[in-house]
Amino acid sequence: MTKALEELIAAVGDGSRLPVAEMFYTVQGEGAHTGRAAYFVRLGGCDVRCPWCDARYTWEGADAPLTDVTAVAEQAAASGAPAVVITGGEPTLFPLGPLTEALAARGLEVWMETSGTHRPLGRIDWICLSPKRHRPPLGEMCRMADELKVVIGVPEDLDWAEACAGQVGSGCLLFLQPEWGRRAEAMELIVAYVKAHPRWRISLQTHKYMNIP
Repeated sequence: MTKALEELIAAVGDGSRLPVAEMFYTVQGEGAHTGRAAYFVRLGGCDVRCPWCDARYTWEGADAPLTDVTAVAEQAAASGAPAVVITGGEPTLFPLGPLTEALAARGLEVWMETSGTHRPLGRIDWICLSPKRHRPPLGEMCRMADELKVVIGVPEDLDWAEACAGQVGSGCLLFLQPEWGRRAEAMELIVAYVKAHPRWRISLQTHKYMNIP
């Protein structure tokens, strides 16, 4: 973890303010909730740093001002969205209790996308676990996951997906998602694998095809 990230975590304190990189109302493009309207809250700060990351600007949190979570919840509620996706960055770096309580008080579902490297602190209605080989998730996070979404770029990633699937609960939904930069070759791998192992489903980054956030 970099010094800048350590300082950011210290500055966040109890979670009444969080480093918000961006917020927007859109349609969820990936995984189990694909096609559903949702308000996204993207937090700055990440200690996982995937090589294919499409939100590298969040890693240090330098451009993510500390924002009062009550204001975040009010904007989310005003959007008309039925649910809020807390993403990053890696949102579990921070205590999320104040934010998730504020969202729940306004009648919003709370979904979270995480690599599972830290235990989330807060009330989360749906956890999408997207584990990374170079920073394996906590076993506890695997057991908490409602959805397992593994990014596939090379054949070895399929072995990793199965290893992670062996740690999640029986009710967890299983998704394989092509790495965007290798989507042609990855899709060929995934289609063949899902046909041979039908407990898995395919997740596409449909928002990129629709040209929406």
